[in-house]
Amino acid sequence: MVVARGHHAGSSEAELLQTLLAACGRCEEVPEAYVDIHTGLSGSGVAYVCTFSEALAEGAIKMGMPASLAHRLAAQTLLGTAKLLLQGEQHPAQLRLDVCTPGGTTIYGLHALEQGGLRAAAMSAVEAATGRAKELSK
Repeated sequence: MVVARGHHAGSSEAELLQTLLAACGRCEEVPEAYVDIHTGLSGSGVAYVCTFSEALAEGAIKMGMPASLAHRLAAQTLLGTAKLLLQGEQHPAQLRLDVCTPGGTTIYGLHALEQGGLRAAAMSAVEAATGRAKELSK
């Protein structure tokens, strides 16, 4: 989550708020202009990630895997990837490259995702949700 310091909040108030919110997870102080963007990325991002997890699982189900196993494995894949990204502070593109074997399964799957417009759709989702957050905050 993020916090934006108001004009009357000092360093001690900001530190106290971050300490309290840290009990719920990572908390970062950002300029107020980033709050609506955070809503579009992280606030709405839960739904985006759930949709992606569901789509991954449905792909496995289509190929013959039982649904409960497919959903567990998709969720575990997302969890493991998130841990790698947070622990190593590695750029996602580098991690993606690290798991691609020339001519292997991953690069073929990535090609299918690019053909389907995954990257553009995700960017457009954040943009749309940020725009709506700005409308609602007026």
